[in-house]
Amino acid sequence: MKGGKGQGARGKLRSGFTTGACAAAAAKAATLLITRHLSLVTEVEIPFPDGSRHKFKIQDSAFRIEGSTAVATASVIKDAGDDPDVTNGAEIAATVEVRSQKSEIRSEQFENISLIIKGGKGVGIVTKPGLPVPVGEAAINPVPRQMIKEAVREAIEDSYKLQDPTPYTLHPTRCPLEITISVPMGEELAKKTLNSRLGITGGISILGTTGIVKPISTEAWTATISSSMDVAKAMGHREIVISAGRSSEKAHLKKYNLSEECYVLMGDYLEFSLREAKKHGFKKIHLCAQWAKMVKIAMATPQTHVRFGAIDIKKAVEFLQNLNLELRVMSYEFNTAREIFDLINSRPRSLTPNPFTGVCNAARKYAEVITEGLPVSTHLVSYEGEIIASSE
Repeated sequence: MKGGKGQGARGKLRSGFTTGACAAAAAKAATLLITRHLSLVTEVEIPFPDGSRHKFKIQDSAFRIEGSTAVATASVIKDAGDDPDVTNGAEIAATVEVRSQKSEIRSEQFENISLIIKGGKGVGIVTKPGLPVPVGEAAINPVPRQMIKEAVREAIEDSYKLQDPTPYTLHPTRCPLEITISVPMGEELAKKTLNSRLGITGGISILGTTGIVKPISTEAWTATISSSMDVAKAMGHREIVISAGRSSEKAHLKKYNLSEECYVLMGDYLEFSLREAKKHGFKKIHLCAQWAKMVKIAMATPQTHVRFGAIDIKKAVEFLQNLNLELRVMSYEFNTAREIFDLINSRPRSLTPNPFTGVCNAARKYAEVITEGLPVSTHLVSYEGEIIASSE
């Protein structure tokens, strides 16, 4: 596949392509097989939303005639560049069919071309409201759908310029073009995503807003956070649970048993998640995290990932001593936040007020500054996966 930015001499991370861009490239290749009566397509170039163009290597392609129907299939291997994407290396396929009669499936018009875009094996089906795709339809988002249409339109127009119409050249009104996007390993890959939480069953989503995957960017995380909250809001929930990880999420679910749609993994995007929850109009936020991240939040750290700095042990000890004057320890006694946790956890009754509760209270105050007063309750989760303290 060509078009992604290569890794430079200084080790610059390489960008890649979205599942939506790969689906569009596969659809163009399959359309070319039919309209030009080719036996093989090895490469296509497609337009992107920003006006740029990129080339894709076609992995497999085939054309056949089944009675009065012309069928072509082509596939692309997704290259996500240096982004740790679970769909990197996945095969994205498109099957294009042209029938001699009108299809019973409702088609849509796009620049005088009649199209039907469907999901096949490995592409999920939307079952919950709140997403940009209606319930009951294949999880092929609006921008990928548009990219597929543009790529197919190019293939048809180019074919008309090169040859006279033939029995399988497309008639824009009489014979709709049926395009089925499939991902052979999609159902297995979906288990590694949050699709089930979003109400997308049976496979992955065909995604992308630009066609380009930026390596290790915040876009995928923040988009998932927003989509999760869209679903929770559409399902009528008034409260949202924001957690730093699966362990924290499971601990809250075990104790409070809220609906699955209420739970949103924030990763390390605390400030974004809190502001997004307020923007969505939720009435209350539950914030869950384990010790190191909860202390960072209590110390007013908006981005909690270790790459933005490991927790400063000296400052953390000073902060905790300000919360509890009975905590008479020196920072040089500790190498990690876990060691501080273990010390406090070994003597909870001898420390008044409880430092764990104090950390939760401080974290709540900081969170409510970000939410501009929207109520937040904070919950500290132990390393054994239990809620051991909450804000008061």
